[in-house]
Amino acid sequence: MSGPNGDPNLTADDGIIDDEDEFNEEEYAAINSMLDQINSCLDDLEERNDALNGKLHELLESNRQARQEFRAQLTPSRHG
Repeated sequence: MSGPNGDPNLTADDGIIDDEDEFNEEEYAAINSMLDQINSCLDDLEERNDALNGKLHELLESNRQARQEFRAQLTPSRHG
């Protein structure tokens, strides 16, 4: 009988991971710890991104106000 890919030397059960090969509790704990660290790093990046977005908004607003003031100085007064 041929195997799953037509190979006569393989059976359908070859290469399948048995339930016995699943992670043990220590491996799950290590994975959970790594995921917690990744989550913490992502939270930190999100906070930094939010802070940078706030600073960028302030800079853009300041720039807009400076341009308005500069234009006001260049435009001759119509009163007078």
